[in-house]
Amino acid sequence: MDETSRARVGRARTDFERRIRLHQKLLIAPVFLFLAVFLLGPLGLMAWVSFLDRGPHGGIRWDTFTTEAYVSFLFERDFDGSLIWNSDYAQIFLRSFWLSISTTTLCLLISFPTALYMAMLPPRRRTLFVFLVTLPFWSNLLVRNYAWILILKNGGLLERLLGALGLVSGPLHLLYTDLAVSIGLTYSFLPFMVLPIYTSLEKLDFRLVEAAYDLGAGPWQALRRVVLPLTTPGLIAGSLLVFVPTLGAYVTPELLGGSKALMIGNLIQSQFGAARNWPFGAALAFALLALVLAAMIAYALRFRRNLPGA
Repeated sequence: MDETSRARVGRARTDFERRIRLHQKLLIAPVFLFLAVFLLGPLGLMAWVSFLDRGPHGGIRWDTFTTEAYVSFLFERDFDGSLIWNSDYAQIFLRSFWLSISTTTLCLLISFPTALYMAMLPPRRRTLFVFLVTLPFWSNLLVRNYAWILILKNGGLLERLLGALGLVSGPLHLLYTDLAVSIGLTYSFLPFMVLPIYTSLEKLDFRLVEAAYDLGAGPWQALRRVVLPLTTPGLIAGSLLVFVPTLGAYVTPELLGGSKALMIGNLIQSQFGAARNWPFGAALAFALLALVLAAMIAYALRFRRNLPGA
């Protein structure tokens, strides 16, 4: 093939690749347009509202620009206008992070052995267990949380069962506590942890585990050196799918925690609802968004070496 033919083939290949890239951009353009209109647009509006002033009767004043909403997160105004440290909102954020971390940990401890058991079953039984894991999604989250109220309240099913077994002799006082919220969140988001881990374990070649046994590894060594490294993507995906929505949960803390276990989602709702302080509610929402992004970035950097292709 002479130089002219090679140049012609090269131009044809370049044009073909350019058309492919153009078609790919056209295919993904509706997604970017949808995100720009229905995600970035509302976020931009909320960012603007967070820098406005609260109206005298609630709502907002569109003719002012202030950072008072962000200052109110850590301080409050005294009668003379001076700033005083106020840790109430910071404590709610810390409680939300603690409950999210504890919920993620509980889901991980329950989900990994469950997913490992499912992955070692015959294919027909695996399908049955996947169906059972997703079965709670068939009922409304609100109904499931009301069921937990009947279980955890004083004189409820759990207290009666433990009393019949002779393990308790008085009220447990579980409802409207951080423990009740953690139990409800763990139950609500457990499938989001089981399914990603199961997907990773299902693809695992268990002959590698057998090889580890042949080389003298024990059960814990095989688990730590073979199974866990190969299922790290599922563990990370499941943890993120549980941690992020748990941090902004609203229904479960509202029903099982009451006013004693307030979380960020409940605080934001109260600012847009009863308090009618929209700028402060928007500022809280953006503070939550920043913290979630920071946690996700830190988590990704921590486990980047374990990800495929890293």
